[in-house]
Amino acid sequence: MTDFIAIDGPAGSGKSSVSKAVARTLGFGYLDTGSAYRALAWHVLDRGADTADAAAVLDAVADFPVRLGLDPDDRTVRVGDVDVTDAIREPSVSGAVSGVARVPEVRDQVNRLFRTLVAEAPYPAVVVEGRDITTVVAPDAPVRILLTAAPEVRAARRAGELAGENAETVAAALHKRDASDSAVVDFLNAAEGVEVVDSTELDFTQTIDAVLAVIERTRGVHHG
Repeated sequence: MTDFIAIDGPAGSGKSSVSKAVARTLGFGYLDTGSAYRALAWHVLDRGADTADAAAVLDAVADFPVRLGLDPDDRTVRVGDVDVTDAIREPSVSGAVSGVARVPEVRDQVNRLFRTLVAEAPYPAVVVEGRDITTVVAPDAPVRILLTAAPEVRAARRAGELAGENAETVAAALHKRDASDSAVVDFLNAAEGVEVVDSTELDFTQTIDAVLAVIERTRGVHHG
């Protein structure tokens, strides 16, 4: 049985880049659950439907031929035969994701997809990162981590990733995203049994090491 390494956290906490690096280091798979929701939002928009229409979103998820690779170095996302890797990062899709993700029945369906992907994965474990992995998708995962950082630090990091973006604009967008998503799931407070890694005072390498330390302690795994 493939293990879940569940990592949750708010936008800009570094969970995607840290999770990928951890997966590479340990030879594990990597699943970015956010890209699945982005792909679903793209799929709804591609069908000409409104992502604010819960019935239309449910209809779309019933016929959602998404293909997500688990290789941390191959982030290709396809819906059917269409490569949507770049398209799902477009602002129109980013703006539609929360509407898609807030429908409980949709989350149930997508969560089943995540569990199936991990169960069938050709890896000893899969690092799965998102918003409610530690609490809803895999509450029994052997390793559950909440990766967080102070809001101003998260905004500065996200602004650094988005060259040319105004830091205040990024901070406002980040706050809006957190507020919207936290209406659906609580990813700012650790549930019982979830380890918190606060990267406010840590650089990228130190954050990776902190997460690896939790995994090693919890699973008894040692990397070279």
